[in-house]
Amino acid sequence: MSFRHTFEATSLREYDIRGIVGKTLTVEDAYAIGRTFASIVIGNGGKTVVIGYDGRLSSPSLEEALVNGAVASGADVTRIGRGPTPMLYFASVTLKADGAIMVTGSHNPANYNGFKMMLAGKPFFGEQIKHLGHLSHTGEVVPEAKGTVKTIDIKEQYITRLLKDYDGGDRKLKVVWDNGNSVAGDILKDLLVRLPGEHIILNGEVDGNFPAHHPDPTVASNLTQLIDAVKKDKADLGIAFDGDADRIGLVDDKGEILWGDQILVLLARDVLKQHPGGTIIADVKASQVLFDEVKKAGGEPLMWRTGHSLIKSKMAETKSPLAGEMSGHIFFADKWYGFDDAIYASIRVLGIVARMKEPLSAFREALPQTISTPEIRFDCDDHRKFKVIEEVAERLRKDSADVSEIDGVRVNTPDGWWLLRASNTQAVLVARCEGKSAQGLENLKNALTIQLEKSGLEKPDFSGENAGH
Repeated sequence: MSFRHTFEATSLREYDIRGIVGKTLTVEDAYAIGRTFASIVIGNGGKTVVIGYDGRLSSPSLEEALVNGAVASGADVTRIGRGPTPMLYFASVTLKADGAIMVTGSHNPANYNGFKMMLAGKPFFGEQIKHLGHLSHTGEVVPEAKGTVKTIDIKEQYITRLLKDYDGGDRKLKVVWDNGNSVAGDILKDLLVRLPGEHIILNGEVDGNFPAHHPDPTVASNLTQLIDAVKKDKADLGIAFDGDADRIGLVDDKGEILWGDQILVLLARDVLKQHPGGTIIADVKASQVLFDEVKKAGGEPLMWRTGHSLIKSKMAETKSPLAGEMSGHIFFADKWYGFDDAIYASIRVLGIVARMKEPLSAFREALPQTISTPEIRFDCDDHRKFKVIEEVAERLRKDSADVSEIDGVRVNTPDGWWLLRASNTQAVLVARCEGKSAQGLENLKNALTIQLEKSGLEKPDFSGENAGH
């Protein structure tokens, strides 16, 4: 039977395939992904594909179509059932799978879903995703064959491995966990009974409607329930997850949020004790404070491009023991496997806090204080957004500005820094400013605005900024 399938163009993203269920993403797409990805695996000399899915309402039917597609290409499929994306990565590594696919809409609203992939233990992204779309469109797949399917339960093995790296001794912390109705709920209830301390779970039930709040811990308004609970229960800290549990949110004992770069400082200081001189990677949106603190702790800070697949690839290249992004993706390769896992990151954070003589808020308060805007996103046509970055970069070069062009432009000035980059996944530009003072922040916002206006864009909305960070 001949096979050809064309995807909705907007669903083929930089890091994954994602869309609105029933509109830009369908079960036919899922079958085509299985059929085509398995063909790539087989063409790569492999045969085994591991498949998992998250807690969204549409995930079981998409997973079934995906499995059918992979089997029709002759792949030997191992289904691990419902669980976090990091559990799929863990299964891929421990089972030495040739390929792996996770059905997940990550932190998107409930009506979205998508697919994250690995090939030969590495992220499958960028040009590879475009190539998959091309092969599907032209029907360049292996002849139809009959693969095999088996189902395994890897949860216990995953939980046991998570617990192996808890290093906080027997100190009993009080921890509030906001599962946010995410798929981490399947793991948390079995994990936490085996950790010392008192553990309070909010929104523990896996529910693809996300009735409590949107499952994105990088947005402060999604953490209000956790903050209230930490204060009310006088907890040592609070932990939150996104929809598929590969991104972490953290709240200290005073109910203050620790952002992704601050979490990375906490972890880097600990990791560098065992890995002096190690390369610690963070994305271009991270605070200058992070890079300075890594250096102070004896590490080699490396600023890199935003995107979990890009960070993972750079980690492997530099043999970095730890990396992270402002978005809450944290990657360990010291004892762990180099992939982002919010549940594992939580275990490591708990170990550090249990060993600290002071509360977590003391760590946060001791960090150098800066004043920053949040991540500002504003619409810009997909074809225009990269051109704007080129225009701005060219003008800055002519002005001999102190600028990094690793990912967009990040401009250092005596007042602090500002960033402008094109999103890889949406028709938007992303901006951020971090000043050493209130006046410094105003100067940076003005400098950014001038550059945008020179490229014919309106001044972005800087409202709703962080008081300090």
